[in-house]
Amino acid sequence: MTSRPPRESLAQILGGRRGAIDASIPPAAFVLGWLIAGQSIAWGAGVAIGVAVLLGVYRVARGDKARAVVVSLAAVIAAALIALHTGRAEDFFLIQLLSNVASALLWAASIVVRWPLLGVVVGLVIGQKTRWRRDPALLGAYSRASWVWVFLQYTLRVVVYGSLWWSGQVVALGIARTVLSWPLVAVTVAVSGWVLYRALPPEHPGLRVLEENEDPSDSEPGGLPRT
Repeated sequence: MTSRPPRESLAQILGGRRGAIDASIPPAAFVLGWLIAGQSIAWGAGVAIGVAVLLGVYRVARGDKARAVVVSLAAVIAAALIALHTGRAEDFFLIQLLSNVASALLWAASIVVRWPLLGVVVGLVIGQKTRWRRDPALLGAYSRASWVWVFLQYTLRVVVYGSLWWSGQVVALGIARTVLSWPLVAVTVAVSGWVLYRALPPEHPGLRVLEENEDPSDSEPGGLPRT
């Protein structure tokens, strides 16, 4: 009798620490430049953009996709332009605040319509695409685990960023932007992974079940398991 191989952790499947760390460096550079230059938004913006450019060049030289680097740089430039336009240093973080509002709403909506985004992401990463939806147990587990991302990551960020932005706490925003990047992502991945596997029946073979036992004649599930 052969033993079943251990299930992969969600962290092993998703990874992504480098991107989260990189995203927190330009905001920290903005705050540092803003403070050193006597709360000059122009200097803070210049330092943030300069650091983002250097980081982008480094990543491209290391073999990262130029498209991802350009998108990251564009986000930093847009944040800097907003702060320069409004004259409020805290507005450098406005895009980040709004993007987390949008993410929380999008992830919640995906669960409601039975297309939980955690399942979509994991399915793409492991080459399963959307075939995981044929398994009612997986669909239900992904739905439950996706709520962790809605509340623990995106909603928490909205509350923290929103309160600090409203009160004009620029330095605290820079610190929060760092703390709520990779550390929070790591916690979210760990907790959602635990919820995901706890929601699966003990005898369930795991996330890659359809790779071994896929039945092309399977139809979409009629509904979620009861919670």
